[in-house]
Amino acid sequence: QVQLVESGGGSVQAGGSLKLSCAASGMTVSKYYMGWFRQAPGKEREGVAGIYYGTGSSYYRDSVKGRFTISQDNAKNTLYLQMNSLKPEDTAMYYCAANILGGPLVWNRQDWYRYWGQGTQVTVSS
Repeated sequence: QVQLVESGGGSVQAGGSLKLSCAASGMTVSKYYMGWFRQAPGKEREGVAGIYYGTGSSYYRDSVKGRFTISQDNAKNTLYLQMNSLKPEDTAMYYCAANILGGPLVWNRQDWYRYWGQGTQVTVSS
């Protein structure tokens, strides 16, 4: 049974950093398309970053490019999201997601991913 467990969220001031982790079990992250999504209150869930180890490809939404970095540790079977220069508008619940299929056209489509974690809250104060 596939399970994704996020951690690392918290409250920081604007300009600060956080590193989110997503520990996977029942699957191998290096063989799946992995993604980070976020959902702020009253807003739709949106794709933040995606990665596929098989092709070395990574994807980011424009608003986080240059500030966020998605990566994975295959030995630990864990996905990460390093978030720097955080802004109040980054405040949201962050989720990791996985699917065996994927690519540049679907990495940010929440309906594409089969497996989801429970989320970790990130709050950025000004």
